[in-house]
Amino acid sequence: MRDAVIVGAVRTPVGRRKGGLAEIHPVALSAHVLRALAERSGFEPAEVEDVIWGCVSQVGEQSWNVARNAVLAAGWPETVPGTTLDRQCGSSQQALHFAAATVLAGHADLVVAGGVESMTRVPMGSSAIGQDPYGAAIRERYGVTSFDQGVGAEMVAERWQLSRARLDDYSLASHAAAVRAQDAGEFDAEIEPIAGVKIDEGVRRDTSREKLAGLKAPFKTGGVVTAGSASQISDGAAALAVTTSEHAAARGLRPLARVHTAVVAADDPVIVLTAPIPATAKALRKAGLTLSDIGVYEVNEAFAPVPLAWLAETGADPARLNPRGGAIALGHPLGASGARIMTTMVHHMRQTGTRYGLQTMCEGAGMANATIVELL
Repeated sequence: MRDAVIVGAVRTPVGRRKGGLAEIHPVALSAHVLRALAERSGFEPAEVEDVIWGCVSQVGEQSWNVARNAVLAAGWPETVPGTTLDRQCGSSQQALHFAAATVLAGHADLVVAGGVESMTRVPMGSSAIGQDPYGAAIRERYGVTSFDQGVGAEMVAERWQLSRARLDDYSLASHAAAVRAQDAGEFDAEIEPIAGVKIDEGVRRDTSREKLAGLKAPFKTGGVVTAGSASQISDGAAALAVTTSEHAAARGLRPLARVHTAVVAADDPVIVLTAPIPATAKALRKAGLTLSDIGVYEVNEAFAPVPLAWLAETGADPARLNPRGGAIALGHPLGASGARIMTTMVHHMRQTGTRYGLQTMCEGAGMANATIVELL
């Protein structure tokens, strides 16, 4: 029986907006991780049968199929195709799902999945400036002019009774976990430095409860969500190589983890951010596992209320959640984040001997992907 295994996982450091990666074209960011992936994993680029790439703002420098352009920029053979997809924040996690499905179905033996976002060079929302992406029917159905994730974060905080202090404490802990991981060299194996940038730039070593408490809540009068409890606007790229165990053995490639279960779910698009909860339940049900079987959970920190509501609903062990920090500290380069998180989780699993890991992330319009991987 065919399976889908990850034989390589690499990422750039995540750059802060207008930081160390700001001068690098998103195609070049993508090409950088493609080259590193082939070199580290040991496969020949000519054997890659498709490159599936996530990117949210597919305009300007990220338009015209950034996946194919990245292949060419990487110097890979012209025979390697590529396609670009958008499932909002989960775009490159969806790319991994499609890559796994492709090799499981036997349509290909080696597929690369990943994604990119240069939010400095192609600002968030660029693809909809002056446009109406919803149309009258959606506005009438929900009585809103747009689905605002910041407003949704405030709604989540209110529903789960999450105080400002609780959100700030969670955010402070995310930075502290990332600092600890950086100092211990735990990210080193997954990062391919670029342009002199070797570490994730968003990690704040000098933040404090006092600094976080001084930030304004922009999404709601008297609200609790601030820039300090939200993911950082960032630049970056990440890539994973997916094949079968049989193909890996024949080519001398080393499997890192098996894609055990991959699902997608959807929930209320107005509150936007709650779908990781049903997605997790769906993934566990399909996998025949319980939450206690999972040794590490990566729940994207789009806003602090997201993982906190997820913890409250699932009853998961907080010590297993985002053990190396999340997007509040590390950053959230939209189209790259799914692959970045999976790369971090797979390396964490290998370094700690953790058998199962679960990744889930909220996405625009109330969707979420969930992926369970098994250490090999």
